[in-house]
Amino acid sequence: MLNREKNSFRQTLASHGIRLTRGRATTLQVNVGLLCNQSCHHCHLNAGPGRDEVMGQETIDQVVALAGRFRFETIDITGGAPEMNPHISDLLRRLAPLAPTVILRSNLTAVSEPGRRHLLDLCSGRRITIVASFPSLNRNQAESQRGPGVFDQSLATLKELNKRGYGRPGSGLSINLVVNPAGAFLPGSQARQEKQFHRALEKKWGIAFNNLYTFANMPLGRFRAWLEKTGNLEGYLQKLTAGFNPCATDGLMCRTMISVAWDGTLFDCDFNQAAGLFLNNVRTHISEIDELPRPGTEIMVADHCYTCTAGAGFT
Repeated sequence: MLNREKNSFRQTLASHGIRLTRGRATTLQVNVGLLCNQSCHHCHLNAGPGRDEVMGQETIDQVVALAGRFRFETIDITGGAPEMNPHISDLLRRLAPLAPTVILRSNLTAVSEPGRRHLLDLCSGRRITIVASFPSLNRNQAESQRGPGVFDQSLATLKELNKRGYGRPGSGLSINLVVNPAGAFLPGSQARQEKQFHRALEKKWGIAFNNLYTFANMPLGRFRAWLEKTGNLEGYLQKLTAGFNPCATDGLMCRTMISVAWDGTLFDCDFNQAAGLFLNNVRTHISEIDELPRPGTEIMVADHCYTCTAGAGFT
């Protein structure tokens, strides 16, 4: 069994002389809800078709007001499947002028469902960056993680995005892919997988993309439940702990991010949202803040944070 006291993330930081504190907040992350058309095995938020936690119009307005006041460098819109929020078009239109980079995280299938394909034109017209989950070049592996039919739907959406200029040189429209391992192991070389995906997607399907990111799965939510059910939890946590890379702490996204949950509650990151660790350890609503967290403020941590510091890290 993993000795939680001996190997706690906070103690590991201390043993390396590291204080995990905030810098200037440059990224606003907005989780618009846990509703999703998929129930992926690796989801740290337990998102799925049966969830009814969706950001409403009042909170949407508060997010836009916050973005207008503080002018973040990046606004990162996530979910669930953010495309399924009924206010997503309004949110994208209003946020696009407020930051140099606005990101929409997509599973590539929700956006292709009836009534949502206009979002592809909206994103390309507003030059919104797409970050898309595409876990494997193997159909069986991808669908074992994300559900039947997902592989072909994802390819079709990538082709549609390419038609609009995404991933094409000189277009200024970026689409980046995210790969998560299918099991209780850490990802391989990001550079090697990116070359492999570029080569295979272009050769087999004529699909182009910009960058590929490989991220370890967070031991929270549905993935943690699977680890416990299969007896892999302790072994996986040991792998994360053994892979701790002190250099990866410098670029952690929580240092420069403020994360807003679907109900307006504030966190250091989306993972702390799943773990219930509030910003500054106090439950605070977006309507209650007059200023951003000050540089030097302590970041809330727990053992799931090993995932972001294993190997090359999770930024």
